[in-house]
Amino acid sequence: MSAEKPEVLFLCTHNAGRSVAARVLLDHYARGRISVRSAGTDPGSDLNPSVVTILTERGLDATKEYPKPLTTDMAERADVVVIMGCGETCPLYPGKRYLDWDLQDPAGLSVAEVRPIVDAIDARVRTLLEELLPARHS
Repeated sequence: MSAEKPEVLFLCTHNAGRSVAARVLLDHYARGRISVRSAGTDPGSDLNPSVVTILTERGLDATKEYPKPLTTDMAERADVVVIMGCGETCPLYPGKRYLDWDLQDPAGLSVAEVRPIVDAIDARVRTLLEELLPARHS
């Protein structure tokens, strides 16, 4: 892991829902102590509106987010790569710690249907934060 601060990459297919929610949530909780990125193997054109609504309800700003393509540089700089539903399209880079968060794709789902997905992401993000910054994040 980086000596200064860990770097996490959230990776999914479209980088429009799950990975964006995870990036925004971890960035919020880490308060600058973790470098957080997100990307997609086949980026969509727009963010998932239900995910954006839920993040906004929580007081989090997703307006600077947009679907981004995965680059080799992003993956190589990451200490932890969290894959979220991209399956075989997620490339593997040697020497990286991978976490596979099996979460339902929020594409086309209502806010009510997406809320439990974001809640699950939130819980996993908090656990990851505790692993990366034990007892230093309070």
